[in-house]
Amino acid sequence: MGQLIASNKTKMIVGIGSTGFSVARHLTQLGQHFIMMDTRKEPPLLQKFSVEFPEITLLLGELPTDSFCNVDEVILSPGLSRQIPVVQIAIESNISVINDIELFARSANAPIIAITGSNGKSTVTSLLGEMFVAAGHTVGIGGNLGIPALDLLDEKVEFYILELSSFQLESVDNLCAEAATVLNISPDHLDRYESLLDYHQSKHRIFHGARQVVINRDDKLSTPLIGEKVKSCSYGLSRPDLNCFGVIKESNGESWLAYEFEKLISQSELGLSGSHNMSNALAALALGTALNLPLEPMLKVLRRFKGLPHRYQTVRILNNVTYINDSKATNLGATLAAIGSLPANGNIILILGGQPKGQNFSILASSLSGLVKNILLIGEAASEIDTAISGIIDTIYAVNVEDAVLLSNELSKSGDIVLFSPGCASLDMFANFEERGEKFISVVEDLK
Repeated sequence: MGQLIASNKTKMIVGIGSTGFSVARHLTQLGQHFIMMDTRKEPPLLQKFSVEFPEITLLLGELPTDSFCNVDEVILSPGLSRQIPVVQIAIESNISVINDIELFARSANAPIIAITGSNGKSTVTSLLGEMFVAAGHTVGIGGNLGIPALDLLDEKVEFYILELSSFQLESVDNLCAEAATVLNISPDHLDRYESLLDYHQSKHRIFHGARQVVINRDDKLSTPLIGEKVKSCSYGLSRPDLNCFGVIKESNGESWLAYEFEKLISQSELGLSGSHNMSNALAALALGTALNLPLEPMLKVLRRFKGLPHRYQTVRILNNVTYINDSKATNLGATLAAIGSLPANGNIILILGGQPKGQNFSILASSLSGLVKNILLIGEAASEIDTAISGIIDTIYAVNVEDAVLLSNELSKSGDIVLFSPGCASLDMFANFEERGEKFISVVEDLK
């Protein structure tokens, strides 16, 4: 494992959360002096931090003017924007502002496979991780998914597979991944970013120093500008060409995932369902191939992998009505992908809403017309969505998720699909999307 050069300088960690803890443990292991800062006067994990790191200086709330004396680097937690005053003061003082992923890249001794995208990144990261394990490799899987990156560091690991959010990529300069991909880009987190371009640029930082890139040819915004020496391959739902993964459709209606002109596995064999998950499967195959994984263990995993909770998850079929939990859909791109994977029969009852995150809901009017027969609106975004699609699709306001499920049960008839794909963040009503999804599941399972 790489070591930091000993100095009398101090690192400042900003944010007492799971990432902050992982950074503190890492710096302690390296014998590096640091202080901890949090903009909140009483962060929830303060007591836990004080017990684990009793000797560490804590700065809480508003910073004293001399806080950066002898600080040579600020390590920022991903939940905090680079625009907050403490970070701006550091930048103006010519102090480097990085994050845990940059620290991780300095210390990792094994190849890094880096995955980001507006949607699908957790599924692809998990799928690829299982492929590496099936091929007999020791891997570290985490980042934005589960375990903080620094907690993965281990001399025994052969490959690191990281899911990375745009927030994590903002403060990364030299990731130098062995393989990197942006799965897709759709408007998201526009309450944090000034524009879609700003969000796009954060995502594309994943390609800095990458040796190989995997490109989704169905999404132009995901395509990077790369040098001649960088290897690349592409995937998409169209018929593949040389050095490409894609889909071959036969005259009998059967679709096959394929590489170049060779059929690999039929859609009906996949453990995952939906066209968006065909794209995810192709991305995992392309990344695995870039790292020389044999084909057979990858296909074996594709047959058994059923997906992650709260992601296009069939909860129950009751009276021939299918209830799907897609609580992880925290932006409209994810919701539209879920709807696009369902038959276009106009029989979808959609539960939509939550915390809006600065999204433009007017795109729903043209995208959902003819596909969705009713929309049940919940959360802070309800009236904003209603205004955007007024007169196009029938909308009904629901008090909460439970009310929305009960109303959908009353509205539905045999053959309908109730899709809980909120297209918004969960924080107006729940702690996270998992809690929101569990509530939906609980209410659906109680239906008579």
